[in-house]
Amino acid sequence: MIRALYTSTTGMNGQELQLNVISNNLANVNTGGYKKSQTQFEDLFYNSLRAVGAETVGGGQVPTGIQVGMGVRPTAVYKVFTQGDFAQTGNELDWAIQGRGFFKIVRDGVEYYTRAGAFKMDQDGFIVTSNGDRLQPEFTVPPETVALEIDSNGLLSALDSAQQTVASVQITLHDFINPAGLKAEGNNLFLPTDASGDPREANPGIDGLGTIAQSVLETSNVNVTEEMVNLIITQRAFESNSKGVTTADQLLEISNNLVR
Repeated sequence: MIRALYTSTTGMNGQELQLNVISNNLANVNTGGYKKSQTQFEDLFYNSLRAVGAETVGGGQVPTGIQVGMGVRPTAVYKVFTQGDFAQTGNELDWAIQGRGFFKIVRDGVEYYTRAGAFKMDQDGFIVTSNGDRLQPEFTVPPETVALEIDSNGLLSALDSAQQTVASVQITLHDFINPAGLKAEGNNLFLPTDASGDPREANPGIDGLGTIAQSVLETSNVNVTEEMVNLIITQRAFESNSKGVTTADQLLEISNNLVR
């Protein structure tokens, strides 16, 4: 019964973590470029009361044995980089990546990667994020520019009033062998880790990288219906584990009363 108390506690702790992950997904359902998180669990070690294959008194062999599990623990909370839906905005600095890849930006000298393509223009004409982080490669929009165009392969052109190109730059994308290994830093930014591997740079549409769509934003890939179902499952699982604690407590109380 004491074992049941601790086992149920591990289940409650695990479901609490699951609830936190689901809540964060739902909170970011309208965050552009957000990628949902998923929790992965594994069972803990087992207490073997009777070994599998042990020899019986009659010379036979035990076919299954007796093993009692000690609970559960979370092993990973990872990002799922499936494609989000697209939303038309009409803003020429809103770009969406169709397929694999990340934009690279620089903040305080550190290179970050993002799927959020809601860019702006600062006072110096640089293309930046909403937090003022410059898109790489850097590009200064000339003062005479009246329109910006970027094709699906990442060629960004600044056009004057006569629709002539006055400046251009090739926007590149970056990819990782294991995107789930990236470290989420908040603000829709990711940092490479040893698990993700080094970034691989290429033009959009090359070497398996996605293409760029202009005046479009990628929305969050969170499925509200799926998350609500997971929320209900998590709630019931927590209740079941708490019921296990209550039941073990009641059995302990009965055992104590038998001594009296």
